[in-house]
Amino acid sequence: MNRIFSGVQPTGNLHLGNYLGAIRNWVRMQAEYDCIFCIVDMHAITVPQEPAQLRAHTREVTAAFIASGIDPEGCIIFNQSQVSGHAELAWILNCMTPMGWLNRMTQFKEKAGKHRENALVGLFVYPVLMAADILLYKATHVPVGEDQKQHLELSRDIAGAFNRQFDVDYFPLPEPQIMATAARVMSLRDGRKKMSKSDESDFSRINMTDDADTIAQKIRKARTDPEPLPETVAGLESRPEAANLVGIYAALTDSTSEAVCTQFGGALFSSFKNDLVDVMIGVIEPIGREMRRMLADPGYVDAILDRGGERAGAIAAANLAEIKQIVGFRQPGHA
Repeated sequence: MNRIFSGVQPTGNLHLGNYLGAIRNWVRMQAEYDCIFCIVDMHAITVPQEPAQLRAHTREVTAAFIASGIDPEGCIIFNQSQVSGHAELAWILNCMTPMGWLNRMTQFKEKAGKHRENALVGLFVYPVLMAADILLYKATHVPVGEDQKQHLELSRDIAGAFNRQFDVDYFPLPEPQIMATAARVMSLRDGRKKMSKSDESDFSRINMTDDADTIAQKIRKARTDPEPLPETVAGLESRPEAANLVGIYAALTDSTSEAVCTQFGGALFSSFKNDLVDVMIGVIEPIGREMRRMLADPGYVDAILDRGGERAGAIAAANLAEIKQIVGFRQPGHA
């Protein structure tokens, strides 16, 4: 079976965009792939983190995975720092990655800003650690969004460089797993901006832990325009807030924006929002309720992470031993 590897940073406030854009699709991949889902806490510390919050957010992401339907027995769920092989392989791959490749990474340029000389080294080599995450498990497929495509291409380049340097066919070149049903969810306050956990206004997003009353309040306050819903998708052009709410309804109901326009064309948004509230509460509120239940028992969540770390560590240790042998490191028990 082909292997999926994907990760989420534990930065808190998982929201509707995370669910519709990624987590829901991972739930559907379980039957078709050998899945490894990682809470990438080592990536998270490329910017300062408060230690207690980092641990709490790691548990929150884990709870979101399970509450959404990811099976911790069928899949491996763990936090990255449990498996030292990520850091070990990242160093080996650092020694095979030209700086020119990393200098081309647009995400570093965006995050470092104008003061690149003050940027942390970890932020610069972040893509190499991402490559190590994937290659340590010899993953064949990686679900990616638009902002990660360049990093996955780099992972393929690094895998190829390793194979060529040592004249082996060891690492598979990971393929992007395009998620056909991934939804691009925008802010409820500005339909031109992605829904984000960093937005100052909590009314810009639906958090996965929001209760039914909070969801209803946020949707009813979501920005729209005075026109009724159009009867075709073409009528959503130049109407970003309207397009966003129609797209969210379509994603939650496994429908299309065209079908939603056909169903609600001519309706006022005040009426449409009532239907959207009902649909969203039906999908998101049970997930949030289950998350809150699990987070009230941190020992339960930690036990899942510990077991996942053991399973991931066993795969990583076997592969890393082979990698070290290829590189030429002396290994106990080997000639």
